[in-house]
Amino acid sequence: MASFDRYAIYFSPEQALAEAGAAWLGWDMVAGLHRPHPELTGIDLSTITERPRKYGLHATIKPPFVLAHGASFADLRNATCSLCTTFAPVILTGLKVSALGPFLALTIAGKQDAAAALAGEAVRRLDAFRAPLSEDALARRRQARLTPAQDQHLRDWGYPYVLDEFQFHITLTGRLSRADEKTARVAAETYFEPLLPKPFIIGSLSLAGQKSDGMFYEIERFSLEMAV
Repeated sequence: MASFDRYAIYFSPEQALAEAGAAWLGWDMVAGLHRPHPELTGIDLSTITERPRKYGLHATIKPPFVLAHGASFADLRNATCSLCTTFAPVILTGLKVSALGPFLALTIAGKQDAAAALAGEAVRRLDAFRAPLSEDALARRRQARLTPAQDQHLRDWGYPYVLDEFQFHITLTGRLSRADEKTARVAAETYFEPLLPKPFIIGSLSLAGQKSDGMFYEIERFSLEMAV
């Protein structure tokens, strides 16, 4: 097993959407390879995807964390596997391209209750494996002008946007100017929407790890298979 600096629990798409997303971002976290960007009119994908590239195409379920002192990767892997046996696949109405503040993402077209419940359980049940944030890391996160509730989540769970602050999204770009956002949104809608099935099913979770090169890699994928 390769050494990883941080771990995370992601939903990572499969099949055609995964291939298209890897090319869009320029990084395939499943294969662990850089991918050439498609040539799209009017936008520089290499530039606008630079920030999210290292994470690969994913929706965050439990945000990246350093493994706690005394915790083992084997135990984290087993706990993730166990979590996935307690959830059936999550069926969403669909996904759509949206602007979330200054960046673009695929978001849920409809209610996110089932996805939020899955993410909330992952945050709670796997938190024993998370090392506490350093004071420097806390200070960096607080530069985002967090609300009191978000700051409490940061202290309790190591990340501000969890539980009632969670929003399922698959990040497609970094921060965009208003002018770039219009062009990039049209390009993203044209590129991704033919690949978004309705309903959209979350059928698995991925245990991912960040290596010393800064890139995230899929370590293992677990099907959501509620034990009966």
